[in-house]
Amino acid sequence: MADFFWFSDDRWARIEPLLPTDTRGMPRVEDRRVLSGIVHALKSGGRWGDCPEHVYGPKKTLYNRFRRWAERGVWERIFT
Repeated sequence: MADFFWFSDDRWARIEPLLPTDTRGMPRVEDRRVLSGIVHALKSGGRWGDCPEHVYGPKKTLYNRFRRWAERGVWERIFT
């Protein structure tokens, strides 16, 4: 993926078990895709609009997942 951030299989294998699995409702955009998009946004200055939807999913999804995971302490688990 040219200039886009994407988690390698090894890194993803370490992160995936730390993410919430108790989701309901509509089918979700894959966590790996969304988390890669969040990192891409942060690396590009925190601009959600810089994340191409065809690579990472809707920018609203990236933002919402970022915020919800922050509320649930997911980021602390990942960085620990």
